[in-house]
Amino acid sequence: VQLQAFGGGLVQAGGSLRLSCAASGRTVSSYVMGWFRQAPGKERQFVAAITWSGSNTYYASSVAGRFTISRDNAKNTVYLQMNSLKPEDTAVYYCALRLRVGVSSQSDEYDYWGQGTLVTVSS
Repeated sequence: VQLQAFGGGLVQAGGSLRLSCAASGRTVSSYVMGWFRQAPGKERQFVAAITWSGSNTYYASSVAGRFTISRDNAKNTVYLQMNSLKPEDTAVYYCALRLRVGVSSQSDEYDYWGQGTLVTVSS
């Protein structure tokens, strides 16, 4: 499975960005997908996850109410809509796929990772 994340960029505080994660090499419609982020000098942290059907979503408390994860299984793509961005959201954002059943917020429980896309929020 290859995951490619894109859509990052520079945005002012209060602005919005939409990240996309396109999968190839395998249909991902049966698997949990997640977004994580890693700021400079910090550990990778969970942002959001979505079940295979899209009916259940999970968020870190720091982004709940501002970010929305969604998926289009027909396009083999997962999205992260980020609104009301804050400077502390600045990080490299990674999408990930989990082969095992169930949602997890632990990065070591995901099996495939995209290359990351940089989001920079200026104050």
